[in-house]
Order: sequence, then C-alpha cells, then structure tokens
Amino acid sequence: MLADCHVHLDSYSTVDIAGILRRAHEAGVGLLISAGTTLDSSARSSDLASQFSPIFAGVGIHPMDVSQSMDEDTYYQLKSLAEANKKVVVISEIGLDFIEGAPDRAIQYQSFREQIRLARELKLPIIFHTRDAHEETLRLLKEEQAYQVGGAMHYFQADAATASKCLDMGFYISLAKPLLRLPHLQEVVAQLPLDCLLLETDSYSQPFKEKRKNWTEPSHVRLVAEKLAELKGITLDEVEEATTNNLLSLLATRVEVVRAYTSLGK
Repeated sequence: MLADCHVHLDSYSTVDIAGILRRAHEAGVGLLISAGTTLDSSARSSDLASQFSPIFAGVGIHPMDVSQSMDEDTYYQLKSLAEANKKVVVISEIGLDFIEGAPDRAIQYQSFREQIRLARELKLPIIFHTRDAHEETLRLLKEEQAYQVGGAMHYFQADAATASKCLDMGFYISLAKPLLRLPHLQEVVAQLPLDCLLLETDSYSQPFKEKRKNWTEPSHVRLVAEKLAELKGITLDEVEEATTNNLLSLLATRVEVVRAYTSLGK
C-alpha cells in the first residue's frame, strides 16, 4: 500500500474524515501521518490517530505559528502528547520559514532547536518544513545532530544541490503534487535514488475552492506515485514498495506500532 507521510487531517471536520479515509483506501493509501502545527492541532492529530487505524500523528509547532520562544511548559506539553500515544510517530511540522511576514527569525531558530532536541530525547524522526531557508534549516539540523533520529524534507521543490545535502545527512526527500507540474523538480527527482524518497500530499481543508472535489486529499498520493514511476521508468508497484519501505525505515522506533494498525510491511 501507499503512504501519505504528511497531511493536515486536523483541519478537516470529524464528519469529513470517514470519506477522506474511504477515498484514500480506494486509491491504495493505507497509512497517513497527520502533522501538528500548534499545540491544539498536535493534540487533535493525536486524537484522530487514536480513533482511526490508518492515521498516525506528528506533534510540533510550525515556524509560521511560533509567537514566542519555546518555554519549558510548551516543550513538556509536546513531549507529553508524544509519550501518551504510541501512534505519535514523528515530530512534525517543525522547521524554518523566511517568507516575508514570517515570525522573528531568532524565535524560529530557538523553537526549531528545542523541537529537534525533543525529537532526539524521544528518539522520533523529524519531518521538517523549510521555505526560503534551506541553508539555515540544514545547518541547524546538522548542528543539533538531527541525523541521529533521521527525518525528511517535506514538500520538496528545491534543486539538486539541496537534495544532495539532505541525502548526505541521511534525510529522506518527500514529494507531493508539485512533482506533477514543475519541470525543474521532475529533472531533479529523475536523478535521485529511489531509496531516499517518500510521498505526501500536505493536504488540508480547502473551503476557499469552489468545488469540494477539487480539494487535495491523501488519495492523491497515488498521482504523485504514478508520476514518479513515469520519471523513473519503473512500475507503480515498484514505487509503492520502495517508498513505503522507506517510510517504515524512517519510523524504525515505532515500526511495530505501524504494523499493528496497518497491513504495511506484513
């Protein structure tokens, strides 16, 4: 089965979740990791993981959602969420964002470092965000020894040099729907080894779109997988097997939990 390693299921209504999971199952997607962006969304992601077998969770505070330096209480709350639910399998979504209007960089740096420290303490991998900040994101990951727990650069759209730096630190690269439309990304990905790639949708509730059917959903992981198969000149089954096994390797410290709730790796 396919896996969506990064989605924001907490943004959907509970009523909507059943349909999302049904459509994902029909598309062959058997595992979804719902990433937190705040304490509240991390808690809801964990709750959804407890309610639905295919859903797992990440806890973390997104760089666009930090408003002050991370204090001991916030650190403890994130830690408690992860320790209270064995289906919390990653620290996510954390990272750096230097887009215009983003929070103060000093606060982002401190929050990112603290959450990398949390990942190392819990021995959980990191699925990280970076926008207009690749060099600094990778520098902090290296300085804080994030490679000890592993991770993935999510929603990858960068160049070959950035990809190489990720791989040199042992991180995976996670691909989403931009692969369907960006020629430069297709060129980069065609040259990357299959054993370093993950798939995702980064999907979230999109009421601003006129038609509900146009919302991105976890079922669209299949579209990304099909495009990757085309670029590599291999079968969809080969992409499915490789990317799912890559994710299972990343989730090594919780892989038995994943296998207990899904058919992946069995």
